[in-house]
Amino acid sequence: MERRVVNPWTRQEQYGFNHGHEVTGAERTLYLAGQVSLDDEGKVVHDGNMAGQINKSIDNIEAVLEAAGMTLADIVRLNVYTTDVDELIENAAELGRLNAAGCQYTSTLLGVARLAFPELLVELEATAVA
Repeated sequence: MERRVVNPWTRQEQYGFNHGHEVTGAERTLYLAGQVSLDDEGKVVHDGNMAGQINKSIDNIEAVLEAAGMTLADIVRLNVYTTDVDELIENAAELGRLNAAGCQYTSTLLGVARLAFPELLVELEATAVA
């Protein structure tokens, strides 16, 4: 498999994402459902804490990837849904954990009225290739 990052600009570098990924020769593609700040029993954790919810969502993504024999570095697309765009931007450094793991994703950030449970502030939806 080969991945080529496509960035006609450099403005994205300050935010830690890429404008495009060209993937050729991939054997597997994993489309992850949106992951939120739920524990193993399906209970919301980190109520009211954006940074905590981002990190728990990443933990949950990592668990799904691991179950598929993949890692965070295999993510090529990350959609971010949040009920508070300003607060998400204030805590965006938490997403740097993905970059530190070798993940160079394309991304879309969307503000939404609410998520599945009223306590949820953020939902992360990913696509990975290997």
